[in-house]
Amino acid sequence: MSAAQMHPGQHPIDDDLVRRLVAGQFPRWAGLPVERLASGGTVNAMYRLGAGMVVRMPLVEGGAGDVLLEREWLPRLAPRLPVAVPEMLAAGEPAEGYPWPWSVYRWLPGENPEAGALADAEALAGDLAAFVAAMRGSTVPGAPTAHRGGPVATLDAETRSAIGKLRGIPAEGVDCDAVTAVWEDALRAPDWDGPPVWLHADLMPGNLLVDGGRLTAVIDFGCTGTGDPACDLFPAWNLLPAGARKVFREALGVDDATWRRGRGRTLSQAVIALPYYRTTNPAMARNARHVIRAVLEEED
Repeated sequence: MSAAQMHPGQHPIDDDLVRRLVAGQFPRWAGLPVERLASGGTVNAMYRLGAGMVVRMPLVEGGAGDVLLEREWLPRLAPRLPVAVPEMLAAGEPAEGYPWPWSVYRWLPGENPEAGALADAEALAGDLAAFVAAMRGSTVPGAPTAHRGGPVATLDAETRSAIGKLRGIPAEGVDCDAVTAVWEDALRAPDWDGPPVWLHADLMPGNLLVDGGRLTAVIDFGCTGTGDPACDLFPAWNLLPAGARKVFREALGVDDATWRRGRGRTLSQAVIALPYYRTTNPAMARNARHVIRAVLEEED
């Protein structure tokens, strides 16, 4: 695996492949400009197609299932949500040596929010809470189980392994004992005993779009499904400062056990991501460091 390649088995994708796929399957769009979008995403490559579209292509085999999940569920969820979500315009199929399904979506304007540089953090916290509440309140039947929807304990082995890897990277300066203490607190929190709720399950800053500081769209529903509501508390630590974090929690009425599970889940994702992406995905590594700091500072 090269230094620039995030995953083993990652398929090479470039502008020419995207042009050939689009021209071969959607000739009405042949000749439109194609431009790779800078992204901290880990599962898909994104290409701007003309002025009003974006092509989303899985980098690895596991992302192919996400494409099919979005095709089935986004049209059903979209009318129930308070902000825009991806609207698929065309369903691409394997061709030109590319082995997986891919999609063309309508372009959604906006920019990714950045922790520490939010125009109005408390207003954004309210917007995020409204989105999460709308997801939770959705009653679309037949939902799949979310990728991260199960008990916190299912993450234990991978989380502890990642903490061990971080102990071996002194340059990162992670207080692994403190991280372990927070993780074990999450494991002690009672599991969710209510009905599973609809989740986005990957509310990272890179999956949010804002304009003027306010949430305008949520993208990448590849992990969506139902499960523990703690799974959608990620923004509390991966994006929001302490005051806005409180606004977010109060708006959702999060109980103590769910908050502890949410904090642990967010921390788990960060400690797994940091050793894996530290040399291949600067955006993911930077956000992982931010999460670890935010969680440990909250504990102090």
